[in-house]
Amino acid sequence: MTRRIICAAILVCAPALFGQGRKSIFVITDAEGVAGICRQEQTEPRDPELRQLLTGEINAAVEGFLEGGADEVVVWDGHAGSETLSALTIHPRAKLIIGGLGVTMTMERGYAGLAFIGQHSMANVRGGIMAHSYSSLGIQNLRLNGKPVGEIETRAALAGWFGVPVILLTGDDAAVKELQAIVPDAELLSVKEGLGRYSCITMSAKAAQEAIRAAARRAMSKIGKIRPYKIEGPVTIEVEYTTRNSLPIDAALRAGAEVVDDRTIRYRGRDFLEAWTRYSVR
Repeated sequence: MTRRIICAAILVCAPALFGQGRKSIFVITDAEGVAGICRQEQTEPRDPELRQLLTGEINAAVEGFLEGGADEVVVWDGHAGSETLSALTIHPRAKLIIGGLGVTMTMERGYAGLAFIGQHSMANVRGGIMAHSYSSLGIQNLRLNGKPVGEIETRAALAGWFGVPVILLTGDDAAVKELQAIVPDAELLSVKEGLGRYSCITMSAKAAQEAIRAAARRAMSKIGKIRPYKIEGPVTIEVEYTTRNSLPIDAALRAGAEVVDDRTIRYRGRDFLEAWTRYSVR
């Protein structure tokens, strides 16, 4: 079977495998979009303040989802190699994923909705607090069909390929605007305003957590009303690495790849998942 047929089979079978009608919410976490986090040193995964602030926001979101009717909330520790969250302090009714997720990010499990907590904006956004696209040291620009994107749009598109809508995002103003441009009906909450890359005006932890709990509860009422974000037709994903990262000698031999210049490579696919797989599995 080809990869395309296998992926289609996974999509068709997912509801039967994982409980059709069950409201399971998948939460992607990060650090740069958390209230009170504005400096690079604060994002160290074992920093006690970061752990306390992020855990507080996650637990508030979980509580809101459950109040809104979620049957299950699955949280992925998505910051710095899954070293930030702990099963000791996560909400007792949440499930925690630690480690890498692979190309599909478990979207084949048939989630009712996807949420971003503590999210930052893509690279090169003015006022985006510590803005970057996957790697601030490794990637200069990431483009989807020629359009600059970051973690928000690529993950929304991946979820959309599997029929999963984005229902909530919390983070800084720049991250909120980024999702609003592609999923305007999602519940959006800014917990801080970026003045510069390492400068912000932030809500207090308590105020942010209360607002996140309420936003998560509202987001549950939007399930079935928000369309998954889908990118139709052939897709190109172009990655421009930083000046310290020349492409390897054999980069042009990768499936569906085209070397644009010394630091830029373009992947083509018949759809988003094929292009994303070619970029991810390299």
